[in-house]
Amino acid sequence: MQTITILGATGSIGLSTLDVIKRHPDKFHVYALTGNTNVLGMFELCQQFKPNIAVMADEVSAQKLHTQLQSVGSEVDVIAGTDGLLQVCSAPIVTTVMAGIVGAAGLLPSLTAAKHSKRILLANKEALVMSGDLFLSAVADNNAILLPVDSEHNAIFQAMPPSVQAGGNLKAAGVEKILLTGSGGPFLTKPLNEFSQITPEMAVAHPNWSMGAKISVDSATMMNKGLEFIEAKLLFNASFEQIDVVIHPQSIIHSMVSYSDGSVLAQMGQPDMRIPIAHTLTFPERIKSGVKPLDFTQLADFSFCSPDLSRFPNLGLALEASKVGQGATTVLNASNEIAVSHFLERDISFDNIVTLNELCLEQLGSSRPITLDDILELDQQTREVALGLITQL
Repeated sequence: MQTITILGATGSIGLSTLDVIKRHPDKFHVYALTGNTNVLGMFELCQQFKPNIAVMADEVSAQKLHTQLQSVGSEVDVIAGTDGLLQVCSAPIVTTVMAGIVGAAGLLPSLTAAKHSKRILLANKEALVMSGDLFLSAVADNNAILLPVDSEHNAIFQAMPPSVQAGGNLKAAGVEKILLTGSGGPFLTKPLNEFSQITPEMAVAHPNWSMGAKISVDSATMMNKGLEFIEAKLLFNASFEQIDVVIHPQSIIHSMVSYSDGSVLAQMGQPDMRIPIAHTLTFPERIKSGVKPLDFTQLADFSFCSPDLSRFPNLGLALEASKVGQGATTVLNASNEIAVSHFLERDISFDNIVTLNELCLEQLGSSRPITLDDILELDQQTREVALGLITQL
């Protein structure tokens, strides 16, 4: 029986995790759920899953949830804020933490889980993009277990030999290349001269995946793939040259690993996050995820192409940032969060997302953060610079 904390329970990853968990009541006990400010969503989840603790982002949301739960006789304890997140990631009873909070907000709770030797199911790529070796060192130093939930990284993990899954060297295991696939999002064939007219509604309408707004926009710009490139380098201790990005519009092959003997192993499945979630929940065992297996007789075709960086300049920025180092990747992550947020609020155009990211990298990308405090300070500084630049776009 695993005792689990789910960070971001009301988001797409959290809800998919709970869908898998409810199919296996003998294997999991939900200790804590966190839900930002979504009081109604958390109220419904608390009634269904009866966690010990619910965590809200602020005291106002926490009090609203507490009042609603009291009205139905629920004994769920409601707490608030960052301290609440850290509490439910470090509690001795917790064995597993699903890190499903989007963005930089997920860094501290994920790092806390690592320092307390938890089994971390990492759906928050920003924790690695921002903190890199610092996060991985915390995992290693505290004998935590880190398993990738992102569909691409989970696919790579599944296609790797056990020696690499345990942290071994790629070359020694005969691995030549990691082939990181991406759908290309909704604008793979859209004329470039129409990009300035792209609306938030158009950008979040992903053709294959059901995701939150921020991740959907990142998929549309392919920044998501750039952040995944950075994460893959870190997770699998790979060089820049050992990873290729490949466009695969059908999203059936979730990523591949190419070996020195010419073999290529691919992990395939429906575009449904319950598959990698189920895999990480009980690895190395397998459980039912609720997803139907592929029917190969119904698949029309598989197509592949290289990404066009003139169409997806954010991907190019991320690739270059991965060469520069921790400062550049931290800056890019922070500026992109601000850019996407203000695009969704209609303050900037779609094509100005990359403009803002470029300007922030020019100003701050050469920074060299070392400690966690350095990283958090650079993150905050970048956000302030980005907000100032938005008025000039």
